[in-house]
Amino acid sequence: MEIDGIISAIVIGIVIGVLGRLVVPGRQHIGVLWTIVVGIAAALIGSAIAAALGVADTKGVDWVEWLIQIGLAAVGVVALDRSKAGR
Repeated sequence: MEIDGIISAIVIGIVIGVLGRLVVPGRQHIGVLWTIVVGIAAALIGSAIAAALGVADTKGVDWVEWLIQIGLAAVGVVALDRSKAGR
């Protein structure tokens, strides 16, 4: 992976993390950095899932890939929030 790929993964991860956090109702007790980390992980895993399903590279906007990534980010935010709330 080259530097532009890493930078784009971070930027997309930030967007995905924020969107995933917005999808989850209520207040989350995790910080911004954790949201970014969850977003980056969701973006990478979501891209791999979309590629496996054959929907990663389509003409135009890859809506299915974005939905998979945002859904994974929402699940990650909820899981991290619940694990932090248990402490």
